[in-house]
Amino acid sequence: MSTQFDAIFYDLGGTLRLVERDAAFERTARQRIAELCGETGDPDAFCKFLDYRYEGYRKWCFETMREAPESELWTKWLTPEYPRDLILKNCVELTVEFRNKDGRRVVAENGVQSIRDLYENGYKLGIISNLVTSIEIPDWLREDNLEQYFDVVLLSCVEGIRKPDPEIYKRASDLLAVAPERCVYIGDNLKRDVEGARLAGFGMFILYTTPEKLEKLKKEVITDENRPDGIIFDFSELKELFPRAPEINLDRLRTV
Repeated sequence: MSTQFDAIFYDLGGTLRLVERDAAFERTARQRIAELCGETGDPDAFCKFLDYRYEGYRKWCFETMREAPESELWTKWLTPEYPRDLILKNCVELTVEFRNKDGRRVVAENGVQSIRDLYENGYKLGIISNLVTSIEIPDWLREDNLEQYFDVVLLSCVEGIRKPDPEIYKRASDLLAVAPERCVYIGDNLKRDVEGARLAGFGMFILYTTPEKLEKLKKEVITDENRPDGIIFDFSELKELFPRAPEINLDRLRTV
């Protein structure tokens, strides 16, 4: 494990951004999906059918470590029998609504403040995320005035590859001109996030979790191969853990 770091990368789903259920919001998204596809049947049934097809797509993703752009996701995997021109015109909005139908994305508690703290402490910041939509994150960063803090945002549907392929991590460190061993990755998944970061040579992996989840992981999942270098339960911990680039306060590092 390295002891000096210049760059810190965030995962998104399950880490910096969490799902908050909202029945009305989700219902509106399902209705919009049906409208955008020209589907006149029941929106709920149609979306269940799309979920079934999406599982086939996900299997392909896991097997190949690839991610399709929105156009391919919809014309090849989800709605190949629907009018191609219509689907291509609407595929970007369709993908956003496809995620919205499962809940509203909200930033984890103290997540935004941690971004500002790390930036002010001198670390370069980036995002590496498996994501099927190309516009959701740029829109969110712009709307929340967070664009200025991130020098690199790599999304799997744009890059064409997904975690744990180490290439997406290497691309991110190269774009920041920071050696991989001086990069930190913060994520919530011991398979996808740890494996890719380590294969890419990142100097540290920090697991974001809860005390309850950690106890379960210790009993069932954590091994010598996927053991995180550090653990946080709240993003507020990062300010003291990384006090000033390139330093790390190892006394504040929670391990397992």
